[in-house]
Amino acid sequence: MSDDVRRWSDALARDPSSTVFLQLGEALRRQGQLDLALRVALRGLERHPHLAEAHDLLARIAADSGDLQRAFDEWDMVLRLTPRHAGALKGMGFVRFREGALVDAERYLAEAAECDGEDASIASALQHVRAELAEAGGGGDEPDDEAAPAAGEEWAAPAPTASGDDPRTLFEEVVGEARQAALLLDASGLVLAGAYILADGRDVAQAVGAELSGVSDEARRAMRHLSLGDWSSIVIETEAATVALAPAPGDALLVVAAASETPLGLVRRVLGRAGERARGWLAGWP
Repeated sequence: MSDDVRRWSDALARDPSSTVFLQLGEALRRQGQLDLALRVALRGLERHPHLAEAHDLLARIAADSGDLQRAFDEWDMVLRLTPRHAGALKGMGFVRFREGALVDAERYLAEAAECDGEDASIASALQHVRAELAEAGGGGDEPDDEAAPAAGEEWAAPAPTASGDDPRTLFEEVVGEARQAALLLDASGLVLAGAYILADGRDVAQAVGAELSGVSDEARRAMRHLSLGDWSSIVIETEAATVALAPAPGDALLVVAAASETPLGLVRRVLGRAGERARGWLAGWP
């Protein structure tokens, strides 16, 4: 348990009516402890049912858990309590994008951009949704289960691939059939593309993304502190796996994981190829 989580937990125990549950729930969400984060958020909502940020927290937890309908409903409640809440509008745009309803997604994101013109992730998401609308000839109102993107608060919507494949398959050719996985995450740890499939068939990409949320910021702070310039990659070797990280456009993060016995040279080559694929995909290149 981090020092912040411990401190906020202690504060909430001393004063159960405190709004510190917002910080605690968000920290737990970012750590991937979604069940615990959900309990914290629900208890907070019992005491603060009309607090918009509490409903926003619950929505982000639901989105991370894959419960998109609940996330949409909670963000809708946020708008009832705080009209033109940019975060809620962005979240609702994300849900509609996931459902393949591009026209609705564009409408929510356009309103979010009007509310917060400084949020680069909203502008990026809106740009890519409009690109998909143009690619589809302006259609996209009806959900398309086969074309709907993979799982994935603050997000940058992915651009379409030339073949129209699901974003989860973006790195399949890069990693091949080896014991490797590649993910593209946005600044908040949301999965934009790729998958991380375990031996039992479970895709743990969302959990991995939540755990890595904020890594780019930490890397930049460390580089500034050491006066080493911008960071380009980090390789972490553990008993279970070798993990390589690299920055991607739009404050995104590229993650490649491989079996621990995989040569580092191969991991770095896969990271480089995945980076090229991610940059082209984000830019909408064919």
